[in-house]
Amino acid sequence: MPNASAPLDFVRTIVSLDLKTGKHGGRVVTRFPPEPNGYLHIGHAKSICLNFGIANENPGGVCHLRFDDTNPTTESLEYVQAIQEDVRWLGFDWRDKMFFASDYFEQFYEYAVRLIQKGKAYVDSLSADEIRQFRGTLTEPGKDSPYRNRSVEENLDLFRRMRAGEFPDGAHVLRAKIDMASPNINLRDPVLYRIRRARHYRTGDAWCIYPTYDYAHPLSDAIEGITHSICTLEFEDHRPLYDWVVAQCETQHRPRQIEFARLNLTHTVMSKRKLLDLVERKFVNGWDDPRLPTLKGLRRRGYTPEAIRAFCEHIGVSKRDATLEVGLLEHFVREDLNKRAPRVMAVLRPLRVVIDNYPEDQVETVNAVNNPEDPAAGTRLVPFSRVLYIEQDDFREDPPKQFFRLAPGREVRLRYAYIIKCTGVVKDERTGQAIELHCTYDPETKSGSSQEQRKVKATIHWVSAAHAIEAEVRLYGYLFSKPDPDDVPDGQDYTANLNPNSLERLTACRVEPSLQGAAPGARYQFERLGYFCVDPDSTANRLIFNRTVTLKDTWAKIVQTQKTGHARQL
Repeated sequence: MPNASAPLDFVRTIVSLDLKTGKHGGRVVTRFPPEPNGYLHIGHAKSICLNFGIANENPGGVCHLRFDDTNPTTESLEYVQAIQEDVRWLGFDWRDKMFFASDYFEQFYEYAVRLIQKGKAYVDSLSADEIRQFRGTLTEPGKDSPYRNRSVEENLDLFRRMRAGEFPDGAHVLRAKIDMASPNINLRDPVLYRIRRARHYRTGDAWCIYPTYDYAHPLSDAIEGITHSICTLEFEDHRPLYDWVVAQCETQHRPRQIEFARLNLTHTVMSKRKLLDLVERKFVNGWDDPRLPTLKGLRRRGYTPEAIRAFCEHIGVSKRDATLEVGLLEHFVREDLNKRAPRVMAVLRPLRVVIDNYPEDQVETVNAVNNPEDPAAGTRLVPFSRVLYIEQDDFREDPPKQFFRLAPGREVRLRYAYIIKCTGVVKDERTGQAIELHCTYDPETKSGSSQEQRKVKATIHWVSAAHAIEAEVRLYGYLFSKPDPDDVPDGQDYTANLNPNSLERLTACRVEPSLQGAAPGARYQFERLGYFCVDPDSTANRLIFNRTVTLKDTWAKIVQTQKTGHARQL
């Protein structure tokens, strides 16, 4: 439920006013109407949260899940099932209100016959190219088709024969008869039906004519009794056609179309066509690649539905398109995971450390906090021994200024354990890089002891070499190197901006033994490194983690600024 004291956005204001005036008989019925021709992405999440949210906020409100499946060449049951799974994962339930536009094919046809009988539709025999030429331009009116004045009887005969399969694809179309001189090009006798011999995943070969989206969508809304048909801004110019269809077909219900700005994020693409292109050209590893903005990809990366819903609530809905920084979405992911993700220690690029004065066969345990944000999460015991691994980045043989971590002769604290001092460095003879450090520890400085108060300038994480589990870690960056992927020189397409370093695989990582048997989908904070999620590719013998997001959060100030309304583009 929204904050009762928060101002309503313009969509909810419309719904509230319609309820007060009884415009739709006191009903609120919305719908989320995806075409099953691809996987849902973060932009769809905004629409899902809006449509289901409005329904849930109003007593008796209902939100339908409807598949606008009128294009048999691109749609499949695979996408239908995936969309249902994503909507449920996001936290919404359509109960028994799932529908398909293909269920209404017979009704669509009968409505088309009614339009012909009223003189509001005709069969046109121009080719697709000729129709485009006759349509005119944004500055010049269109021209009437020579077939526009066919008689009602001839149109009915041709339309029935189109359905019977007597004509080849492209021979005829059914067009609305509106106004070829209209300043709105969508009203210049738009096509309502095309001949298309393609097998439909639900109706099979029962039909060889299929309705266009601009015809089927308003009728689907009307048939279902939708009160508020909420869509994105690109359909604003289509609204007069939407209203014309429901008015001329004389449907019982008259839905109201409302348009809002779609969600755009930097460093990614939201176009279904481009997402499909990336998958088919194998620039990514399928629809659930964690670099994609698909809900499947975000889920695999470790994003939570709670974080996505909080993000969608924060950005709200507006009437003006804007592109938001992807870092804002990451901020909400951090905020959510910070509260729920247990802390563990992991070393991604191991550097071996030998504590020379620690007993060789001794193993002890140190007490580690599972989540400082959640006292109820308790603590865990982590094994400590003579040989450890630390991060390579936590050591410099010749440390620069402001580097306070481990260096020859310098002390640091091992997280939850002791203070150690570097006394020697073993180097690779070929590269000269450090491959092993020798250190001593102060046994009086164990965390929790009376000597813990002795201060050093840095604390680093570690794992016990004898107990750590080997794992693979996949570090994901932005899929595109530029904020606007379409910002390319002439002659190139958006793929020219693909980031060649968007995925780095680390195969010799070490994680603490508490992660043994971690289940796919489990989320953790690797201390000092970021938030990580167990990948579905993991097995009992091979753990694989995806980095969800780093710990660095440069967005807290921006979020605060947006709360005051200065930086928010609405």
